[in-house]
Amino acid sequence: MLFIDRATITVQGGNGGRGCSAFTQPPYTRSPYPDGGDGGDGGSVIFIADRNVATLLDFQFRHTFAAGRGGHGGSNNKTGKRGENYIIRIPVGTVVMEADGGRVLRDMSHAEEEAIIAHGGAGGRGNANIIEATEGNEGEKKLLRLELKLIADVGLVGFPNAGKSSMLARISTARPKVAAYPFTTRYPVLGVVTVGERQPFVACDIPGLIEGAHEGRGLGFEFLRHIERTRLLVHLIDLSSADGRDPVEAYHQLNAELESYSPALVDKPQLVIANKIDVPDAKERLEAFETAIGQRVWPVSCVTGEGLTPMLHAVMDALDAVRSGKSLDQP
Repeated sequence: MLFIDRATITVQGGNGGRGCSAFTQPPYTRSPYPDGGDGGDGGSVIFIADRNVATLLDFQFRHTFAAGRGGHGGSNNKTGKRGENYIIRIPVGTVVMEADGGRVLRDMSHAEEEAIIAHGGAGGRGNANIIEATEGNEGEKKLLRLELKLIADVGLVGFPNAGKSSMLARISTARPKVAAYPFTTRYPVLGVVTVGERQPFVACDIPGLIEGAHEGRGLGFEFLRHIERTRLLVHLIDLSSADGRDPVEAYHQLNAELESYSPALVDKPQLVIANKIDVPDAKERLEAFETAIGQRVWPVSCVTGEGLTPMLHAVMDALDAVRSGKSLDQP
């Protein structure tokens, strides 16, 4: 399945039905009187956030969605039928905004949340209720931009081959592609992590950043919107330096790229994980790395499993602190 997280569509509320102009003259009456009914209201376009929808793939080839128009009024004061609503199901976490100007109309961040995005037009008045019958109003028409921002508790960020996919595969039931070359992850992957009786959390593996991502290098910032909602960022650093990148330099470059995208990301609570601790000489670099960046580092090996359990408990402790409004420095 393709992962599509942006789309541009047009939605159109249904037009209101025409009011009827009719007259009747019952037997034994001297003159006719008007009895034209009102037109029915047009249907509306309604968005529903559905947890069973994963991407915006449905909008890749179809771009126009219209609700039903209202029925016309009839004689004998009959009101036209209301137009049918058009229901569009989108993934939880989709932001609905105007394509021109980018004004946010609705952030669909809760399952089963509903929003009327394009209202139908009101039906016209029949001459039974007004001197002269009127046409129905047109329904709202909007050009929209949809952006999906995945909802996860923890965002895994790091340079290519730092081991993010291996980490997610090791700690959750997710099965992202794992291979010994850069950019094996081409789109974000979610996984549910459970440790003992503690509250599970959702982790999101973001495709690897590289230096110059803010200039469009590599995959650029294509998927960083998916960690804007996360409570906690986990920085995965390759302590083996197998790619020739110094771990301290990698840590600072990673933060610089995040800040180039959005300063708010750097302000999020962070934990630093040093991966590939099983590689020779990696453990010798750990103390110097921890001293250089000035914060606690959790050493792990996604190959052997070393350090994963203490690291997961640290992540859960950090999430508990964030949920309760504490900083990670507080007891």
